[in-house]
Amino acid sequence: MSKVIIFDTTLRDGEQSAGAALNIGDKLDIARHLERMNVDVIEAGFPITSTGDFEAVRQISQELRKPVICALAHASPEAVDAAWKAVKDARRPRIHVFLSSSEIHMAHQLKKNRDQVLKLARDMVARAKGYIPDIEFSPMDATRTDPKFLYQMLEAVINAGATTVNIPDTVGYTIPQEFGALIQGIFSNVPNIGKAVVSVHCHDDLGLAVANSLAALEHGARQIECTINGIGERAGNASLEEIVMALRTRKDLFEYGTEIVTTEIYKTSRLVSDLTGMVVQPNKAIIGANAFSHESGIHQDGILKDRSCYEIMDPKDIGLSGSTLTLGKLSGRHAFKVHLQELGYELNDEELRRAFAAFKEVADKKKTITDRDLEALVAEELRTVSETYHLEQVQVSCGDRNVPTASVRLTGPGGTAIADAALGTGPVDAVYKAINRLVGVPNQLTEFSVKSITEGIDAIGEVTIRIQSGGKTFTGRGASTDIIVASAKAYMNALNRLLAAMEKLNSSAR
Repeated sequence: MSKVIIFDTTLRDGEQSAGAALNIGDKLDIARHLERMNVDVIEAGFPITSTGDFEAVRQISQELRKPVICALAHASPEAVDAAWKAVKDARRPRIHVFLSSSEIHMAHQLKKNRDQVLKLARDMVARAKGYIPDIEFSPMDATRTDPKFLYQMLEAVINAGATTVNIPDTVGYTIPQEFGALIQGIFSNVPNIGKAVVSVHCHDDLGLAVANSLAALEHGARQIECTINGIGERAGNASLEEIVMALRTRKDLFEYGTEIVTTEIYKTSRLVSDLTGMVVQPNKAIIGANAFSHESGIHQDGILKDRSCYEIMDPKDIGLSGSTLTLGKLSGRHAFKVHLQELGYELNDEELRRAFAAFKEVADKKKTITDRDLEALVAEELRTVSETYHLEQVQVSCGDRNVPTASVRLTGPGGTAIADAALGTGPVDAVYKAINRLVGVPNQLTEFSVKSITEGIDAIGEVTIRIQSGGKTFTGRGASTDIIVASAKAYMNALNRLLAAMEKLNSSAR
């Protein structure tokens, strides 16, 4: 079976999702999970864009030893040099150079003609090749590029030293039949194409990223660029879990496969969702909450008789156990820790202390705690950012004859306790107004969603919010059996992310 190289760009393109900013610790945590999943190539970031991105790529390069660690660079000497400096400590480093190739991009973004673009592509690939042997090149907006010019550019960069040529559907414009024909055209018209691996990078603007990627494989591509949960710019990228499980499930059609450890998929998906604040929709293929749920009586009857009646995959193949947590309020720390390890969580002593305390608090309120409840509690602790303000207490008074009122107490900088109260149109609005009076950072709430983690009146509720400030979006999430408390936690999580970004910006200015 021919191998398909899985190139994960969650830490680069995935982070470009609105509101999905990751700090260095978040990126390292995700990278470690990707390594356990046996991802072939990790695109760790875009070093020239910021000091934080450079440092994240550098640390990932130093720590991870198994996968190829790739750094993105646009076609400029400074970007290529920064990419090299960031990945030079990697055991298997790669520099990924990109440059627009479509007429619309060359005219409006680059303001260069074809000859200038061709020379720049050649020169920057050659510059990167002077540092390391493993070089990837992407002609951005390839699916809207004149094919003859695309062939010419690919031949030139391969001659200059590119070992992988990636064909991006940058704006999610193409359809499978058309994209397959483009890949076939590349193999037929680029004389030296045999010297490079052909890769594809598809966006999901028309919902065709996975289909286009699979079509490319049928015509000779052997690397797919994708992200966990399909996150990424605009509508996102091809979803890693969908690509991998499609190849695994339909071995009867595909003569190639991946070396991904699929049992790590669910844990990695949850981690990425928790750290980015990008909620996985319930009906998302493979890893959505409903992916292995059956509501119809006919379906349930079929599943009870033989799971293959209505399930084409075993949930255990992606790391779902389907088990229920049987620990209760009398359970000890050791049993709690062991069960977390079975679910794939490795917590340090402080994280375990906080998670266990949260578990005990919920165990006093809920008779039955499921694994999904536990995952929400652990995620609550793991996604805690550096807190400028900490929520200590929230109380509300509301009803159809009362004006909703909230009182909030926070711990501020230096451990100072501060408190205030406010009126609102509802209890959550009152809580947020009271918090805003204390924190004093202008922002606009742009999204508020709440979901139940499990069934029942005592279910843990999870709130996800997005706020905007200074043209940037910040995501916050919180979980609790009390939805008002969960809302307050989510808001504090988003505000602390905003405050951390402001502090980082001020430090850079100094």
